[in-house]
Amino acid sequence: MLTEVADAVRLQEGPPGVRSVLRALRRLAPASTRDISRATGLPVPIVAALGNELRRRDLLTKERPSRLTPAGLDVVAELGMDLTLDATCTTCDGRELVIPDVLDEAVRRLSDLMESGPAADMSIDQSHCTPETKVRRVLALLAAGSLPGGNLLLIGDDDLVSLAVAVVGDVLGSPIVERVTVVDISPEILGYIRKVSAGLGTRVETVEHDLRQPLPAELHGGFDVAMTDPPYTAEGARLFLSRAVEGLRPGPSHSIFFSFGGKSPDEMLEVQREIMALGLVTNGYIRNFNEYRGSGILGGVGFFQHLLTTTSTASRQGDFEGPLYTGDKRTRQREYTCAACDARVRVGPGARWTSVAALRDEGCPQCGKGPFRPGRLVAVDEPPTTLAVTVDEPAPVPVPAPVPAPIATPAPAQSQSQSQSPQPGWQRPAPEHRAALEQRAQPYLTRQADEGDLPAIGEFEAEIARISFGEDAVDDPARHASRVGRSMEKSKEGMIVAHRPDGGEVVGWCWVSINQNQMTGDRYANFRSLAVAPLDNRADVAELLLTEGLEFCLANGITEVVGRVHVGNVPMRTVYRKFGFDPATLTMKLRLPEEDPR
Repeated sequence: MLTEVADAVRLQEGPPGVRSVLRALRRLAPASTRDISRATGLPVPIVAALGNELRRRDLLTKERPSRLTPAGLDVVAELGMDLTLDATCTTCDGRELVIPDVLDEAVRRLSDLMESGPAADMSIDQSHCTPETKVRRVLALLAAGSLPGGNLLLIGDDDLVSLAVAVVGDVLGSPIVERVTVVDISPEILGYIRKVSAGLGTRVETVEHDLRQPLPAELHGGFDVAMTDPPYTAEGARLFLSRAVEGLRPGPSHSIFFSFGGKSPDEMLEVQREIMALGLVTNGYIRNFNEYRGSGILGGVGFFQHLLTTTSTASRQGDFEGPLYTGDKRTRQREYTCAACDARVRVGPGARWTSVAALRDEGCPQCGKGPFRPGRLVAVDEPPTTLAVTVDEPAPVPVPAPVPAPIATPAPAQSQSQSQSPQPGWQRPAPEHRAALEQRAQPYLTRQADEGDLPAIGEFEAEIARISFGEDAVDDPARHASRVGRSMEKSKEGMIVAHRPDGGEVVGWCWVSINQNQMTGDRYANFRSLAVAPLDNRADVAELLLTEGLEFCLANGITEVVGRVHVGNVPMRTVYRKFGFDPATLTMKLRLPEEDPR
């Protein structure tokens, strides 16, 4: 059974990897996929795929968070793993370092700095570590004796560790390092570091440089300690560690602190070979030391390795050319299944979505929602299965957009002419009608949404999900807020909220996004969300929000708006009809009985 499950998901760790998942399920139940990923070191998509295989064999419950069924418990007992003893330190949670109370202020300040700092670029393996992780990295430097004093070289710093060093020094009352130098290719990151560090009392130097080329000559051999969190490939590890070696003073026992994500044994062997080829030796290793925001595929964690130079340490890395980032090296696609409508969608090289993050941001092409369950790896040229959504899916299909109550009647729909071009079903209201609508919606006003509105938006999106999908809904407001927040980082246009006149409580939410048909190149608007809190004039506020959303479309030259609604959501169907939407597509769903495995 272990071999069958491992083969079904092409698990590189083989049967031992399945055993580790079963062991973690026994110890942690009930446990989320993320919990199991962190406990086993397996990526979240792999753990989810293994969970699906275990469910097919009735070894894991269908309810989430998951636990073993009686049959699963029997298997675990037969394998001799029916022991739930956990020796992990309950104080440090296995990270070997605890943030002292005196640095709680540093954590709070770094959290604020992250909110206003540059966004992560996942296409180049960026994923910002948490403020607690930043402080733990500084503590690791102190615990190893690398600080205080000395010169610190940061090879890439999208995690803003330079600011963490400066903030910790500021909180403690004096700088803890003589000099911090950041080498990064991003002018945005470097500019933000310069701006913030100027008032913190720590000397922070920034050097804009492409690390594919050797370090500038003036940086060679001048640093006591280096730190890097490179792209999570063997090539990325070799390149960034090589640049760290170039910057360190000659001789043994200089420290490099190296952060990296969990990989398969074969991939980690490549990384360890690169470390040894540089003449470095491991002095310490802490699993799950780093926590990241947005690095869902790795369970949001990575390891922290303390390396030391030796008399053999040398960098022989010249200019680098070739694939460097995780996305550059993918050769297979992964099939994901939409939990809302069971459509199967491919993600990876050559697919419409190169990452599952991009798929989540856009939503399922068949129903517009999600979330997505990872499945098997497939070759790029393998034809899709019957129910899969092909990579060139031409039909734009948006997210369900229900509201709790019908909207008041807007401008009447226009009849269809006999000409080839269809007549518009909605017209911009005349100025006097627009003013009357705003009057009816008082005291509530509208504006573009921003990050401060995300908690309220998350609540609205969770309610939308409950109306649309009932018991199958993903109704965690935090998850919805995070999803909208990722989209907001790219563009806030078309995101509109209604609020009380003092700028306080958000009482309504509308989201219209502009997309492009991948087949024809035509631009269209995707009517994604509309919801209003229970108010005396709720219908008027909803009408104002939707009107502003459609006016946003007109201002951007859009002539077609598409929306999708659950068949049982009568209020939203009424809204569509009153605003002149015409039915265009119908999604059909058929449930089949499970095959008897015998």
